Amino acid sequence: MATPLLDVRGLTVRFRTERGELTAVDDVSFSLEAGQTLAIVGESGSGKSVTAMSLMRLIPDPPGRITAGQVLFEGQDLLQLSESQMRAIRGDRIAMVFQEPMSSLNPSLTVGKQIAEPVNLHRGTAWKRAYLVARALLERVRIPDAGSRLQTYPHQYSGGMRQRVMIAMALACQPKLIIADEPTTALDVTVQAQILDLLKELTRETGAALILITHDLGVVARYADRVAVMYGGRVVEQADAATLYARPQHPYTQGLLASIPRLDGEAGKRLVPIPGSPPDLARLPAGCAFAPRCGRADATCTASRPPLRALPDHHLSACHHDAL
Repeated sequence: MATPLLDVRGLTVRFRTERGELTAVDDVSFSLEAGQTLAIVGESGSGKSVTAMSLMRLIPDPPGRITAGQVLFEGQDLLQLSESQMRAIRGDRIAMVFQEPMSSLNPSLTVGKQIAEPVNLHRGTAWKRAYLVARALLERVRIPDAGSRLQTYPHQYSGGMRQRVMIAMALACQPKLIIADEPTTALDVTVQAQILDLLKELTRETGAALILITHDLGVVARYADRVAVMYGGRVVEQADAATLYARPQHPYTQGLLASIPRLDGEAGKRLVPIPGSPPDLARLPAGCAFAPRCGRADATCTASRPPLRALPDHHLSACHHDAL
């Protein structure tokens, strides 16, 4: 088999807090092929955004630190690189689209300069030529009147347009991998669909792989090839998107899917919420983290943590019980 573009093995991230050390990401593993879209799904606090930041080596130390694992990108372990080597990769071979563009865009620099900068920095392109690239990128993400927009500032854009600028910046150096961390959180439903359609279209055109971080399983079926579901800092289920929707194995995934409004023949069916609250990462139970919220939990679930076991069709699930 061909070497995957990204191969994450046993990634573990811990944070020092006033209440002691907590494990935000616990032994997370997944791989991603070139051109593939992986969605990482979970509630707030599940560890999905920390996982994304860890791939880019952006975890602040202190209080956080990556304590174990490998992040193999094109066969090279990113966790073993120096900070200067990692800076050369960020924004070049790996790019990130953050969930709130106003906290990522510099309010004192024009949009054109911010898009042209990575082209100048990583490619050594003269500024004049880099601005031409920036204009072409604005056109590519469908911002009208791109030429004059180069001289405008982020506050002059709507939320959806700012997110398009972030996508243009991410594409500036033709990266092999784009990580989009909740890229549509602050946008209305119509704009959300436009941004996700644009991301998928552009990654398909460029051949880039995409990691889509989201709390919404409802958007995943349309955009993802494979899905990893996280809970309590761990991956509890992983499968091809079609398989996961057709045959969810973990009770948490089943609960997430049962809580999605339907527009088909089951539209009148009552939504079933997941009882309880997400776990406290500083006080995780000895057994399955989902056990306190699970209707199928028994003594085995509370006593030991279930391993992520292989099922048919490249399906993985961390549950002591077979699916209903």
